[in-house]
Amino acid sequence: MTVSPEERERCIERLFRTLDNSQSGTLDTDALLEAFREQYNPLPSSEESIDALVSEISSQKNGYFSYDEFKEYITNIEDRIALSFKTLDQNNDGKLDFNEIRDGLVALGMDANDERIELFFNLLDTDTDGYISYDEWLRFLLFVPLDTSYDIPLRAAYEFFIDELDLSAEGDFFVSSETLNGIGYFLAGGLAGVISRTCTAPFDRLKVYLIASSGQPLQTTTTSTGGSIGKTVTKEAISSASKSREAGPLVRAFKHLWSQGGIRAFFVGNGLNVIKVFPESAMKFGSFEAAKRFFAQIEGVEDTSEISRLSTFISGGLGGVVAQFTVYPIDTLKFRIQCEAQFSNLRGNQLLFETASQMWNTGGIRMFYRGLLVGVCGIFPFAALDLGTFAAMKRALIAREAKKLGVDPTDVRLGNLTVLTMGAASGCVGASVVYPINLLRTRLQAQGTHAHPYKYTGIVDVYRKTVARDGYRGLWRGLAPNLAKVAPAVSISYLVYENTKTLLGLV
Repeated sequence: MTVSPEERERCIERLFRTLDNSQSGTLDTDALLEAFREQYNPLPSSEESIDALVSEISSQKNGYFSYDEFKEYITNIEDRIALSFKTLDQNNDGKLDFNEIRDGLVALGMDANDERIELFFNLLDTDTDGYISYDEWLRFLLFVPLDTSYDIPLRAAYEFFIDELDLSAEGDFFVSSETLNGIGYFLAGGLAGVISRTCTAPFDRLKVYLIASSGQPLQTTTTSTGGSIGKTVTKEAISSASKSREAGPLVRAFKHLWSQGGIRAFFVGNGLNVIKVFPESAMKFGSFEAAKRFFAQIEGVEDTSEISRLSTFISGGLGGVVAQFTVYPIDTLKFRIQCEAQFSNLRGNQLLFETASQMWNTGGIRMFYRGLLVGVCGIFPFAALDLGTFAAMKRALIAREAKKLGVDPTDVRLGNLTVLTMGAASGCVGASVVYPINLLRTRLQAQGTHAHPYKYTGIVDVYRKTVARDGYRGLWRGLAPNLAKVAPAVSISYLVYENTKTLLGLV
């Protein structure tokens, strides 16, 4: 391990030139990232870790360092690395074996999981000879931040290995934390959508029924079997129908749906809903998070919570558009099944396949995408207002709590009741603003069914005919049950999403 000062300086100079691919005479975060990925993998691979290392080396703290600063850093830190190697080398043979590394970690009170330690050992043993030489030890530890909180290089190296290189509790390497975060957001979003949609399926059923039944009186089936009994039944039916018409449209819709099959009638299409909502919600939340990370890079901020409000709202809109494209055919099929169910003797899969077959025979694949343009026009502002408003409220509340408690914002966790309230508010704002667009889209999708026999040539046509039949108030037909669905649905969705993110350890 003993080398002359001249040889030592030549080694440091060669190392600096190796890292300085552009031969500019200075190194910054980008240069180190490129060099580590190409030549020193696996070593620090995240921008945050490299920034910390550059800050440690740079005496001016200006975001880069020169050869002289690099030489001073290496000279100062090498003494600590050499001492740690000598302390671990119990038999003084100039190399470290597995047992010596494990004994050193045990002495420090570190996790003595043999599988983890073996992976750590193999990482440093680059020539795979079963031993860690001093050169291998030095080469690794030179680029592990050894600030004052790490007096012992072995502790720094092992904790860096676990935290930075994403080692699981079972001793396996993850693909990467960023990749896992991406997958986790999609899974959390999908689970949130399934749970919230199932809980609020009856409200969705009422909303679709009211939208579809534009200008149509609720049909009441009466029969006459002759004689006094038959006349009595007919009068009762007529009386019941009369009372039904005197009630509000929501009450009439509820009674009519109940007559179609009790509580099960309110869950017609929910199986298809679940199939649809998992990818829809997964794509919405996953794309939202991906868009926020994209804007964070553009704006030059590290945390997505620091991006501008405009970027947050645009990210929400993009998440909604991606989700809409993903599941639109299933969405159309669901609406048409709900409209056909009350007039068909078919149920379950038979109704599903019959409706899908009729749609295909009528217009092919284009039939499944009816109203797509207006749907996208509606979903962008809705998702932007929904996701954007929730994110803005969450950011403001976390900042307020952090200031009040005197802690870092990352340490603040909002309560479930707060999340539910924010979700309800953001969902209702978005749903109310874009409801007319949603109504027109639904009628385009449901046109030609028994519940909505009207036909349209496009968005302008459906708008004109809707206003002609129902007036401008008709553009908000079904808003009450929609809000009754949206408030708990969005609340539950955000509650499940936020808690699942915490459970998965997502940032």
